[in-house]
Amino acid sequence: MTHWSIRSAAAHTGISKSTVARYFSLFGVQPHRSSSFKLSSDPFFVEKVRDIVGLYLSPPTNALVLCVDEKSQCQALERTQPMLPMGLGYVEGVTHDYIRHGTTTLFAALNAANGEVIAQCKPRHRHQEFIAFLNHIDKAIPAELDVHLILDNYATHKHPKVKAWVARRPRYHMHFTPTYSSWLNQVERWFGLITQQAIRRGSFESVRQLTLQIQRYVEHYNAHKRPFVWTATAESILAKIERLCKVISGTEH
Repeated sequence: MTHWSIRSAAAHTGISKSTVARYFSLFGVQPHRSSSFKLSSDPFFVEKVRDIVGLYLSPPTNALVLCVDEKSQCQALERTQPMLPMGLGYVEGVTHDYIRHGTTTLFAALNAANGEVIAQCKPRHRHQEFIAFLNHIDKAIPAELDVHLILDNYATHKHPKVKAWVARRPRYHMHFTPTYSSWLNQVERWFGLITQQAIRRGSFESVRQLTLQIQRYVEHYNAHKRPFVWTATAESILAKIERLCKVISGTEH
């Protein structure tokens, strides 16, 4: 077996199932669950963590910190039959099959200071679409402010034409997260919210309908916006990574 259950642990130890269940509950042991992780191999991991966390905890004056990324392959899925509404004693029901009507890519820039989101939907996520989104950002923010963009290492973000766009605009500064460290980019948390609250359980007859739903969600979100509160320091993050590395090295054979 790949993991323990209350029944199998009881059979192996000779302890009753109820006692095993109490021990699991007492010590918070959940052998049926697992989580995924990936340690960054970026040689400048420490420097990048300190740079980005510094922007969150001590943002520069007269500047905006924007967390930018794209959520690709947002699918317009239409359920083949109407949903069954939630009722007393049973959950909402949806058909297991669906019709695919295409995809869209959601580009978003989250203002780390006030939580406001600038967003656009585009059919693809090449460097051309990313530059068009940067132009959209440039028109939406005051011209007198410097702009610090937090980005991941997707090739589109480092395309020569994107670099040339930034070079022509000295007020823009790009900060890249370490590899396998998208959790440092706060817009990823917002992507989780819109997926959970507006996309995943929806049924869409077309990409246009999905795009309109996304636009309505962004408008409503901005009307009630509030920033994510970042509390972790660079030192606490690095200490946690160090502890994780020790655990991993202790389990190697």
